[in-house]
Amino acid sequence: MDPLSRWLAPLFPGWAAARMAAQARLKAAQRYYEAVSITAQRPRRGNSASADSVMDNARGNLRQFARWLDENSDLAVGILDDLVTNIVGCGAGMEPMAVKGPEREPATDLNRQLADLWAEFWQAPEVTGELPGAEVERLLCRSWLRDGEVFVHHITKPIAPFSSRVPYALELLEADFVPWDMFQPKSNVTHGIAKDGWGRPVGYWAYRQHPGGNAWIPSSDMIWLPADQVLHLKFVRRLHQTRGASLFHAVLSRLDDLKDYEESERIAARVAAALTAYIKRDSALSDVVAATTTDGEDSTATDRSFSMSPGLVFDGLLPGEDVGVIDPKRPNPNLETFRNAMLRAVAAGTGTRFSSIAKNYNGTYSAQRQELVEAVTHYRRLFGYLRVKLYLPVWRQFVDASRLAGLIRIPAGVDEASLYRPEVRAPNMPWIDPSREVKAFAMMVENGFRSRWQIIRDLGGDPATVDAQLEADPLDIRPVPGQPATMSSSTEKPEAKDDEENDEEDDEVNTIQKKSDKEAA
Repeated sequence: MDPLSRWLAPLFPGWAAARMAAQARLKAAQRYYEAVSITAQRPRRGNSASADSVMDNARGNLRQFARWLDENSDLAVGILDDLVTNIVGCGAGMEPMAVKGPEREPATDLNRQLADLWAEFWQAPEVTGELPGAEVERLLCRSWLRDGEVFVHHITKPIAPFSSRVPYALELLEADFVPWDMFQPKSNVTHGIAKDGWGRPVGYWAYRQHPGGNAWIPSSDMIWLPADQVLHLKFVRRLHQTRGASLFHAVLSRLDDLKDYEESERIAARVAAALTAYIKRDSALSDVVAATTTDGEDSTATDRSFSMSPGLVFDGLLPGEDVGVIDPKRPNPNLETFRNAMLRAVAAGTGTRFSSIAKNYNGTYSAQRQELVEAVTHYRRLFGYLRVKLYLPVWRQFVDASRLAGLIRIPAGVDEASLYRPEVRAPNMPWIDPSREVKAFAMMVENGFRSRWQIIRDLGGDPATVDAQLEADPLDIRPVPGQPATMSSSTEKPEAKDDEENDEEDDEVNTIQKKSDKEAA
């Protein structure tokens, strides 16, 4: 109790109690996390808005800006190409894994029929018949990451011509088809998507044609698509987010500024290459220059023109004049360092590899390996989302359509659930040092850590196809069953140095290269 409260307590106990309570509240209010204090130097931003409210304020601008960068920025094109190439590559591998009997043996004949039908269907799976399956995967992945979302409509009724015997096709819809500004609170429709009380989508409102086309599309020209007929691939970073946000959402400003900065540097370099010259005059000799150039006529010292050519000896200067050259100090020697720093930040914000988007592969083996390992985890995470939300649902519809059309018959004893659990293979991880990778695979098989079929799948191959080709190969060098797998003596190489020795050798080579570059410069 402070002295004043102690003096007031006997006379005015209520005032003293109120004073002490106010002091306690004041002390409690002064306790806070220093990180959230708002000052002129540290203005904090943010609020408690929901994910849908934030997306409503952003509307379609994120998608429009990201598309503009994909059309005009070489860096944005490289980032998307790197992501698409490492996530889906030339297309995911689909291997039927139907099994039969209590021993769960592979149903070889049925799996072969499914594989043949899938290969036929995947040659042109979408309704226009113009895109092969691998390109459909790449465009879907690119739209999903760039626009934040994309829709796929299952077509199983004969309302469009099918490109294969399987009565099934995919209709690819960009995010613009589902209206962003459609809200119906009574029907629980947000951003054109209707949900139930648990937040599960029950249907989608979609335009019949792209609203950004040349023809005007009335708002009433829409159709209702039940949720079981639509795949909604969306990129989100918050719970309960109805529509997806572009992968570029955190780096849009940086990419835009970097593009403008590089353009300014490029223009400055062009000006520097033009070698612009000017005449410097001494103001103290201006009267002498004027008298020299007048000569009884109305001409002045500025009425002169000069031409420049290689090896020119310039002798047309008057007293007090000198020739100066405009030097804008371009190209900027710090441009590459600054650009690399910005690209590292962009790589961190998009989950890509700096060396891939900057095309800078000067690191050591260990550095490149570490970068690849970290990036592959991110790529595999994104592929895992596509596996669950795209590949497996499409396969399920494909199997059902094939069965209804009588194209396959399920033998007795086959586990029908296994028909819908294919092996979906992601693109194989690229090799940095093939000899080390192959030796590591051989050691895994030899020590029983992984099977040979697993490794073949990881490399993007089909084990059954590989074994059939090896059976037909007269130079088959596979180990005899029951014996440990070892590398062929004809392909063995001397023991490679360990990582530290290789890193030291790489550093030495890089040092020698840099020294020779400086001497050449």
